[in-house]
Amino acid sequence: MKAAVLHNFKTPLALEDVARPVPGPDEVLVEVEACGVCHSDLHVADGDWPQLAKIVKKPLILGHEIAGRVVEKGEAVNDHQVGDRVGVPWIFSSCGECEMCREGNENLCGKQQITGVSVDGGYAEFVKAPARHATKIPDALSSVEAAPLFCAGVTVYRALKKGQLQPGQRLAVFGVGGLGHLAVQIGVGLGAEVIAIDVSEEKLAYAKSLGAAHTLNSTSVDVGKDFRKRGGAHAVLVTSAAKAAYDAAVPCVRPAGILLVVGLPADSLCFSPISMAGTEIRIQASAVGTRQDLREVLDMAAAGKVRCQVTSRPLADANAVLEDLRHGRIAGRVVLTPG
Repeated sequence: MKAAVLHNFKTPLALEDVARPVPGPDEVLVEVEACGVCHSDLHVADGDWPQLAKIVKKPLILGHEIAGRVVEKGEAVNDHQVGDRVGVPWIFSSCGECEMCREGNENLCGKQQITGVSVDGGYAEFVKAPARHATKIPDALSSVEAAPLFCAGVTVYRALKKGQLQPGQRLAVFGVGGLGHLAVQIGVGLGAEVIAIDVSEEKLAYAKSLGAAHTLNSTSVDVGKDFRKRGGAHAVLVTSAAKAAYDAAVPCVRPAGILLVVGLPADSLCFSPISMAGTEIRIQASAVGTRQDLREVLDMAAAGKVRCQVTSRPLADANAVLEDLRHGRIAGRVVLTPG
C-alpha cells in the first residue's frame, strides 16, 4: 500500500510502498477514506515535543484523525462488520484496567498507545486498529467531514465540557483556526455567548458566520480592556499555540472563571499566583477526549450543530500540507484522501 512515512525528525515524509497491515483477532483493518492533518503531526514530525519524541516509532506513518471503512476484521470482533464506517482517534488503545481507565479517563491511561506516534497512523491507504477503539461514524456525516472530529473536534468538545458552561454565559475563543472554528460552533450549540478573538479579519468574519456574538481583532483592540467592560468571560478557551495568546487570554477571565488550555506552546506558561488567588480563577487543561466524548461530538455534528471547514488533498501532498500548516496558510482543516 502507499503511505507517507517519517524516517527521521525534521525531514520530509517519504511516499513509499509498504506492507499492508494484518489485523489481529481483536482488530479491524480500515481502508482510509480521509485523514486530517493536525498541528500535532507537525510537532511529531519535527520532534519538538520531548515527551512524545521519546515514544515515536521509526519509521512511522503519521495521522490520527482517521475515517474510513472496515475491510477486514479479526475473529474476535463482534461489534463491527465489514463495510462499517469507523474512525480511529489519537488514542489508539488504552488498558481498560488502570485507575484512570476505571474512572472514565481513558485519555489519561499511562499504558495508552497513540495513533500516528507510537503506532502507525492514517497517512496511508490502510490502517489497523483495536475494534474497541474504532468508533462508528453516523450516516449523516461523510468521512471527509468526520475525520477532523476525531482530534480537533473531540479536543475542544472535552475542554468545553470540563468548563461546565451554562447557557447565556460568556465564552471567549482565542484563535479561529482548525480547532477554534469548531469551538465557536460547539460553544454556540451549548447556548453560550461566544466572543471570538484572532488577528485575521477573514477568520473573524467566518467566526461571525458560525454564530459568534462578537469578534475582536487583537492587533487593533485591547482585548483585556474590552473584556473587563463586559465583566470578563466565564470561560476562556485558547486554541492557539502562541504564548502571546495566553498572555492576552488570562486577563479576560472573570473572577471565579476558568481558563481552558488546549493550544500547546513550546514555551512554558507562567501565571501570577497573586492574581489567581485574588480572582479565584481556575486553569483546566484537556487531553483530547474519551470514546464517550467522541460519540457525543459526532452526534452534534450529525445533527448539524458542528460542521468542520475542510479541504481535501491527495496523500502525495502530505509534505506540502505540513509546510502550509507550518507557515499558517491553512484555514480550517485539511484532510488527506489516499484513495
